[in-house]
Amino acid sequence: MALPRTPSFRLDGRRALVTGAGRGIGLALAAALAEAGAEVTLVARSGDEIEAGAAAIRAVGGKAQAAVLDVSDFTAVAAFFDQAGAFHILVNNAGTNRPMPMQEVSEADFDAVLDLNLKATFFVTQGAVRAMLAERIAGSLIHIGSQMGHVGGPRRSLYCASKWAIEGMSKAFALDLAPRGIRSNTIAPTFIETPMTKPFFEDEAFKSSVLANIKLGRIGTVEDLMGAALYLASDASSLVTGTSLIVDGGWTAE
Repeated sequence: MALPRTPSFRLDGRRALVTGAGRGIGLALAAALAEAGAEVTLVARSGDEIEAGAAAIRAVGGKAQAAVLDVSDFTAVAAFFDQAGAFHILVNNAGTNRPMPMQEVSEADFDAVLDLNLKATFFVTQGAVRAMLAERIAGSLIHIGSQMGHVGGPRRSLYCASKWAIEGMSKAFALDLAPRGIRSNTIAPTFIETPMTKPFFEDEAFKSSVLANIKLGRIGTVEDLMGAALYLASDASSLVTGTSLIVDGGWTAE
């Protein structure tokens, strides 16, 4: 009897683009895709960080290069895709947060968070998709959302606004692009310890409040997201589009 074969998680021969890839989640996801065989381009504003990340990936046998790019500069984004061509995989990871009570939010705060988390994600994706369509590539779009795109949180009005919007936007992308074989999904993590977030967890009251909501009882690590990204990038998820892979330790389950 012939048994079904598990679809491959390998990404050999595919090109991947990861934004916000200088450190933390972005660097980890770039490393995961490279380990699976993809040729990865790490993008960020900080050249030193992405050059170091690409070099570290190459040092362990992966294929990686760095490209300095401000994803909120849409002229530069268009020029980047004109030069770089099409990718099979896009990971939109660049983002920011300005936690504060909603009554303290200024217009500048609003624009800073929504312009990077939402507007830049839209137009980077548009550039990537146009290149995919031109080369008839059936690709995978992966947007790093948040559990805060599924629930609310104190002091998170701007962040929640951007991440809830990412969820709806990704679903609409999925519907627009399904006829062309391009899939769009989100990964929605809980609090992940990274160089940027680690100082927050030195506040014991804050850490305790987070752990009270994560039912598995620990802060997330970047490694917790690597398998999720690999799954959504690979043929293993070939029928998965327009959904969110929530990696939250049970936060949103109740």
